Amino acid sequence: MRITGAGTAAALAAATAFMVALPAAAQQSPAHAHMGHVADGFGNTPEGAGLLPTALSEAAVARQHAMLALRNTEDLDAMKRHAGHVLHAVDPSRIEQGPGAGYGVLRAAAGVVQHIEMAGAHETASDNIATHATHVATSAKNVIQRAEGIAALADRVMSATSAAEAAPLMEEIAELADRLIAGHDANGDERIGWQEGEGGLEQAELHINLMKRGEGMGG
Repeated sequence: MRITGAGTAAALAAATAFMVALPAAAQQSPAHAHMGHVADGFGNTPEGAGLLPTALSEAAVARQHAMLALRNTEDLDAMKRHAGHVLHAVDPSRIEQGPGAGYGVLRAAAGVVQHIEMAGAHETASDNIATHATHVATSAKNVIQRAEGIAALADRVMSATSAAEAAPLMEEIAELADRLIAGHDANGDERIGWQEGEGGLEQAELHINLMKRGEGMGG
């Protein structure tokens, strides 16, 4: 992920503010700072939100427009329009206009992986951080894979020549868009864990909150 000089300065300012807000005993922990980037605030996101809340917000837009497209699967133009809206929420670098915030699920989820893995690997990380970092990162990697699949399908919808061609692609997009947030019961055990192929943003959120609670940081 490329960050401009201005973005870097803003990110550093956000990290400093986060560290000041922590209890004195935790202020020297870079692991906690990286947790804050994921959960609470990051300098180059819309309104400085955390990377994970940003991913959740963008994914909600993608899911909404995927479902709107399915209201009339005989209207090719409408499906193409909503596919473009989904794509903007997933990866705005590929389409300029849309209802998303302009950050994208892919970029936000990649940031979650980067910063939570840095938190878990840092020498200041507790066993609690190291354990849950794996859970958060795995769920976020699932999200990246699904978002890439959505982007590829959206491209196909937007180049479709008939509603009959576009409709099943939109159905796949809607299913993946739901899984961005809710995850997927891949092994059929009637629960959704954090594991590869299962966890989504909700599972990532659960485990960052467990991590924060274990560090005495709320959550």
